[in-house]
Amino acid sequence: MALIVQKYGGTSVGSAERIQAVARRVVETVKAGNQLVVVVSAMGKTTDGLVKLAHELSSQPSRREMDMLLVTGEQVTIALLSIAIQELGQPAISLTGAQAGIITEAEHTRARILEIVPDRIERHLKEGKVVVVAGFQGVIATEDREITTLGRGGSDTSAVALAAALKASACEIYTDVPGILTTDPRIVPAAQLLTEITADEMLELASLGAKVLHPRAVEIAKNYGVPLVVRSSWTDEPGTWVVSPVPRSRSLTGLEIARSVDAVEFSTNQAKIALLQVPDRAGIAGQLFGALARENVDVDLIVQSIHEGNTNDIAFTVDKQASKRAQAVAEAISPVLHDNSIANDDRVLVADDIAKVSIVGAGMIGRPGVAAQMFKTLADVGINIQMISTSEIKVSCVIAAVDSDRAIDALCHQFEISTSSHENAKQITAPSVRGVALDLDRARLAILQVPDRPGMAAELFGILAANNISLDAIIQSQRTRIIAGVATRDIACTIAQCDAADAKRVLEAAAPELGCGAVVVNKSIAKVSIVGAGMISNPGVAAQMFNCLATAGINIQMIATSEIKISCVVTRSQGIDALKTIHRAFGLG
Repeated sequence: MALIVQKYGGTSVGSAERIQAVARRVVETVKAGNQLVVVVSAMGKTTDGLVKLAHELSSQPSRREMDMLLVTGEQVTIALLSIAIQELGQPAISLTGAQAGIITEAEHTRARILEIVPDRIERHLKEGKVVVVAGFQGVIATEDREITTLGRGGSDTSAVALAAALKASACEIYTDVPGILTTDPRIVPAAQLLTEITADEMLELASLGAKVLHPRAVEIAKNYGVPLVVRSSWTDEPGTWVVSPVPRSRSLTGLEIARSVDAVEFSTNQAKIALLQVPDRAGIAGQLFGALARENVDVDLIVQSIHEGNTNDIAFTVDKQASKRAQAVAEAISPVLHDNSIANDDRVLVADDIAKVSIVGAGMIGRPGVAAQMFKTLADVGINIQMISTSEIKVSCVIAAVDSDRAIDALCHQFEISTSSHENAKQITAPSVRGVALDLDRARLAILQVPDRPGMAAELFGILAANNISLDAIIQSQRTRIIAGVATRDIACTIAQCDAADAKRVLEAAAPELGCGAVVVNKSIAKVSIVGAGMISNPGVAAQMFNCLATAGINIQMIATSEIKISCVVTRSQGIDALKTIHRAFGLG
């Protein structure tokens, strides 16, 4: 007999008729020989209505009282669904998050799950009952038993966490779409349904704005090896499976706040090549990386910094064995890109004495302090960072090769990792591009004239972390400028638009003491990204993306990559066109 956890979102339980349809599906699942736990959200737009009511009474309602208010939405649903299941002759019982044993940290409106004590659920399952649990909520393990909510995506998080605690055979997420698609079908109606996707790919897509699954739910599934599937509430189609690797054994205590970093990886066989002051116009990146792809040069990290005037810097890393070929390509194409306007010695820089160190872990999601912690650890042992590349599950820094051993030792000690591992090129049988995402809710934050010395990235991003401001792409310029005798670089990142004003305020307050220049925010941007585990060993993927944007007349303002993601910042007004162009170029329709 299999134990299954099913989760139904607000639209799936939005009316009495839909609740009855869910009840019929639940009973069919039990009749097929399964034990069943059902997690539900509030009906339809109930939560939005409650929030509106609260704000009619107060401009800043208490977070505790908001938790007390919002949990009522799910409690209505669990009672109604239990009644509907019982009406079909199947025993069922409804439980609040507290009754289900969901214990959280003491953070109202955004709590993380500490542990789940499933004794009562297991007892009811043995009695042959379907257990219907209120998603999105838990309780603090103190005498006061304060009610908490988990924040956005909380019902997904509740369901996957319960599946992990109960060692369920699968967690089924039922929603109003047939599964996970190659992109947003509201923008591209021809988007295709995926039969499966890796947890790493789903983490990237979810963090880039794909709203089918919340990153926290995917994080738990990956960490605990929970088989996860997204299906339509309206059909019996198989949906999309989210595939996780066999996880390391880990305790269920501290379920969502346990180790944020699982591994420290390194690669000492790297070279960095930078093209400086290339014209800021559409097609430049496509020409460069198209030429590299034709020479079968596999590029690892790519960063294009914010532009200065009408020029940009583009830097990339390659395997050291390919550095001579990559350098030859860069030097050959440089006169074409620069229109012979800059002396050759000044436009191509090569460094073959570098190393890459990375921290890896699904637990980094939504924890703004992890990257800052890495930067501070390197600064504390006097190591300067030359390049930064970030994703939801990995932060990589390019440093001097001579510093690699000290960097590895310091990071392993800081994050309590017993042994580091060499980052090997992986041959993965998977599509080069699994999906395309567009995020229109980003702003670009640039800190100009940052002194080029160890610890500056740690200082800047530590300030943002202390103010609970998360960031994603971090890009450091390759050019240095001498200001009052001090070498400086510009550092840019993308952040949520709602955090832009606060980020600018706190950094401007700190800039004079740190010796930095102006802090500049641009909200007129969009970030378009491709994600695919198979791009790791396909040199032409980046060039194909850059070229299709150039053909559409879309200029790339910034580039940031990880092993399975390439993100480009473009003008906001061109964001939707960029998404459609890329989706079509990779044949995903």
